Amino acid sequence: MLKQGDTAPDFTLPRDGGGELTLSALQPAKVVLYFYPRDDTPGCTTEALEFTALGAEFAAAGAQVVGVSKDTVAKHDKFITKHDLGVALVSDADSDACERYGVWVEKNMYGKVSMGIERATFLIGGDGRIAQVWRKVKAKGHAEEVLEAVRNL
Repeated sequence: MLKQGDTAPDFTLPRDGGGELTLSALQPAKVVLYFYPRDDTPGCTTEALEFTALGAEFAAAGAQVVGVSKDTVAKHDKFITKHDLGVALVSDADSDACERYGVWVEKNMYGKVSMGIERATFLIGGDGRIAQVWRKVKAKGHAEEVLEAVRNL
């Protein structure tokens, strides 16, 4: 399980709008890497809207916000357009990044066990090391908490 001080696993994944995003290419910017279960669900929409609303403040603090789910780039594009989102979204269709970050987990909902993405956020410093980890995130108010951590980094 990844923890504070570990080197953030690098990845190159397809991103919204076409093209690819490579995590290490964002250095020396700080990166808020948030994993979420699915586009256009209530919690995921709340989280994306809150990160978008604070986008200028994240940028002023030297951070880029990147969301990761297994949804396709086409679904990401629809999600961004529908909600006028201002965060980068990448598609981890094969769960490789999710597995390396330890967020591809067994979930139990109403007695039904399945695999899915645990809502989690990793704050990555400009040196590529994990500065802070939030697991089992509650979407509402989370972006503000992460922004405070970015400012203190």
